Amino acid sequence: MKRILLVRTDRVGDVVFITPMIREIRKAFPDALIATLTQPHTKNILLNNPNLDVMLTDDLRKETFWKVVKDLRKYKFTHGLLMMPTERAAYQMFWAGIKKRIGVGHKLYEIITLMQSVSRNNYTPLHHEADYCLDLARKIGVRTNDITLEIFLNQEEKTEADIYLQKLGIEKNDFKMIIHTGTLGSAPNWSESKYLILIKKILNDLSIPNLKILLTAREMSEVFLTELKNLGLNHIVDISKSVDNLRDLIKVIGQADLFIGPSTGPLHIADALGKSAIGLHCHRAMNCITHQGIINKHSINLEVTDENCKKFCSTDQNTCGIENGISVDEVLSAIKKIINKKQF
Repeated sequence: MKRILLVRTDRVGDVVFITPMIREIRKAFPDALIATLTQPHTKNILLNNPNLDVMLTDDLRKETFWKVVKDLRKYKFTHGLLMMPTERAAYQMFWAGIKKRIGVGHKLYEIITLMQSVSRNNYTPLHHEADYCLDLARKIGVRTNDITLEIFLNQEEKTEADIYLQKLGIEKNDFKMIIHTGTLGSAPNWSESKYLILIKKILNDLSIPNLKILLTAREMSEVFLTELKNLGLNHIVDISKSVDNLRDLIKVIGQADLFIGPSTGPLHIADALGKSAIGLHCHRAMNCITHQGIINKHSINLEVTDENCKKFCSTDQNTCGIENGISVDEVLSAIKKIINKKQF
């Protein structure tokens, strides 16, 4: 019996991107034991996943290296798939005695540990990150092109989210629009002043019955929140400080009618929950629609055009011009398109 470990100890969105491979490995090997190794907080993304048997975690501290190795040894894994080159995880898999280990690229530590490799060919041609993850599953015999993301909420969690929102004065029949204004530096993003203009235009120019705008980014500044408060409207609710952990955020996103935000973890969570979303993407390869775009068919991806990239971004694209490359009116137009498809 195959005993397969999937290792993804980086960021929230990156863990969301391994959910298709979990499903497709289960389809290919129904009797396999399938486990994941993630950071403790990103484990929340995988809760209730019916295709997953074991969820292991690594807090990435120096003193817990051998504890993780010991945990891995218990399961006698036959295969270990490392989706992102990570020296710590490569050595942990080696010392855990996993015979067939597959990584990405040709890092020195991968060569030293005799790890097999899947090439991304310098991202040419460019694919979605979820598809790159599936390349490692294809290496062990999985045959699929289905990269549909998925996160599972049970009925109890949905009820908990309803109760939480009701306590904030948000009812079931309200149109719940989440605007996530932060990235914690993981992707190019608008300034808060531009998000403020967007919110004002949504309130003034769009007629959305029972609209509630939920703000979820923890890094919002006091200046930004004060300016919103000064609008004197009860349509805007800041829940960034009252959502205690990632799973609670996932529950709230699961109740949203529309999610708007940059290409970062919460956007990919909305995608995996099948929510209508509008994603703001840079033009450069690692953040563009092709590599990081929303996959579900209820959503709209907006990307800085090549023309705007050449005009507003630095030549090496390290400084992104997304502030000027995607306009507020483009987002408003996308909102209208999505709302026109919804039933009130």
